[in-house]
Amino acid sequence: MTEAQNPLTPAPIEIETFTSNLGTPGRALAIGAHPDDIDFGCGATLAKWAAGGCEIHVCVCTDGSKGTWDPDADTETLIATRQGEQRAAAEALGATGEVVFLGWPDGELESGMTQRRQVAEVIRRTRPDVILGHDPWKRYRLHPDHRNAGLLTTDGIVAARDPKFFPDLPQPHHRPDLLLLFEADQPDHAEDVSGYLDAKYRALTSHHSQFESTMKSGDDPELTRFRRRVEDKLIAAGQAAGMKLAEVFKLIDDL
Repeated sequence: MTEAQNPLTPAPIEIETFTSNLGTPGRALAIGAHPDDIDFGCGATLAKWAAGGCEIHVCVCTDGSKGTWDPDADTETLIATRQGEQRAAAEALGATGEVVFLGWPDGELESGMTQRRQVAEVIRRTRPDVILGHDPWKRYRLHPDHRNAGLLTTDGIVAARDPKFFPDLPQPHHRPDLLLLFEADQPDHAEDVSGYLDAKYRALTSHHSQFESTMKSGDDPELTRFRRRVEDKLIAAGQAAGMKLAEVFKLIDDL
């Protein structure tokens, strides 16, 4: 049986139309499950917007405390390391806003009301025009933190926009204009990020603790190959959208 005949082989996802290139927002908030997720998912887009004057805020839901292959690694040291790496990555992208850590244990993030309240509070405080986050409906996703961070993003938007949710929060309600979901199976929006590969790569390689595990790179030749993989992904997304380099998203504009 050939691959084409195999009924278990997923059919290629075909994108018929893309919207492209939002105007630079005044403020943007990116919400990720772990340190480095945002940089993988939308780092070049954030760098482009930051260069255009956008105030970029970053919210990381977990503490990254399981992000190592070393069973003897000190947990508190790893948490502090990963927070420092995320701050350095945000700086590499040109972000000038807050870098917020909700601090939930890595691998144990839930999409409950306590967490939703936290995300709503961040949205109300930072008041973004555009929010970026994981697509919670991505098929066959294994990591629960990515699913739940995506749900917290969507649910947090609803809670932040409607004044009867969490009325004891000191900030007034806020409705963003747009939501961009990265890692989407069927993206329909592309941001041309030609010229921002270097910024994305600098942000990603700020996460030194992840070289061995996430990036499969321990030395300069391996990092060169990692950079090429990052570039290849941007090239593939760009080809689908008629651009040289792109990051692609599912755009939701009815918030």
